[in-house]
Amino acid sequence: MAVRIFVTGGTFDKEYDELTGALFFRRTHLSEMLRLGRCRVPVRVSTLMMIDSLNMKDRDRKAVLKACADAAEHRIVVTHGTDTMVETARVLGPSVRGKTVVLTGAMVPYKFGSSDGMFNLGSALSFAQVLAPGVYIAMNGKCFTWNNAAKDRAKGEFREPR
Repeated sequence: MAVRIFVTGGTFDKEYDELTGALFFRRTHLSEMLRLGRCRVPVRVSTLMMIDSLNMKDRDRKAVLKACADAAEHRIVVTHGTDTMVETARVLGPSVRGKTVVLTGAMVPYKFGSSDGMFNLGSALSFAQVLAPGVYIAMNGKCFTWNNAAKDRAKGEFREPR
């Protein structure tokens, strides 16, 4: 069972410029993460965009929706910035049919070395293989349906809305 991974950028793929102190995107770290994590799941990685989710527009979310709808695979992981992951899930949730789509991200960039990204990626790949068709958010070992997730900025984690 192959899993398609769509990359959108987000903290997952940010890098740090030591000279300017700025975070930026160069290329996705997914292949390296999969290799280091010893992933044995057949995956196909496609980069849709490399942006901070705070800069994501409606057209970007529609591009993610189209990519998911057009994918031959029925098991999909979308790497996404955590700031607007819920908004993208709300675009995908009502429209994706017959596929399992799991959005995931990281609170700390992978390149920082202390990232939660590896764990979240592994969890998302596992959830994508076993969950029923639908749209989900997987963060920190927890899985939420697309319409029942919120980012708790104070705690730096996702939870069910109050």
